[in-house]
Amino acid sequence: MTAYLILHGWQNHRPEGHWQHWLADRLRALGHQVTYPQLSDADDPDLEVWLGELRRHLDGPDGPRVVLAHSASALLWLHAVARGVVRDGDADRVLLIAPPSASVVVQHPEIAEFAPPPGELTLPGATRLVAGDDDPYCPEGALAVFGEPFGIDTEIIAGAGHLDLDAGYGSWPAVLEWCLDGTARLTARPV
Repeated sequence: MTAYLILHGWQNHRPEGHWQHWLADRLRALGHQVTYPQLSDADDPDLEVWLGELRRHLDGPDGPRVVLAHSASALLWLHAVARGVVRDGDADRVLLIAPPSASVVVQHPEIAEFAPPPGELTLPGATRLVAGDDDPYCPEGALAVFGEPFGIDTEIIAGAGHLDLDAGYGSWPAVLEWCLDGTARLTARPV
């Protein structure tokens, strides 16, 4: 059994059709432990509150832990690492999905404080990044903004947008495959 922590982004109220819900249901059906919390004030999040909530969820069950962080929660993860909220051993594997760039985040007062932390980071566990090549929330490209500067293994999916419901990401078999086998390639959802 593996313990999974799935973290949503800004303005995400965990809609049932989202790939995160789909993934949580499939992992539970396979007997895994899944934590998929509704983070506080998704429309106007407070970074300090979300950092505290993240720490509480990381203090959960023993065993291998896999973290999947989408959008603003990917930035939350980077802040948690930069501030020492995340420690070695908190995660065996981490998938950062469609993090928004600073140029976009600072345009929204509700999430401006989530802008990526400056400087170098040593990411705990095996970390991967997946993003669309046409993500409107990261127009500079996730590889250039996050992958290369932070030394993160990055996969770019053509035409995947923000990897959310608006981009057609309800079911996403490749993310389930990655959860079960960390070497699986992250590909587009079937059309």
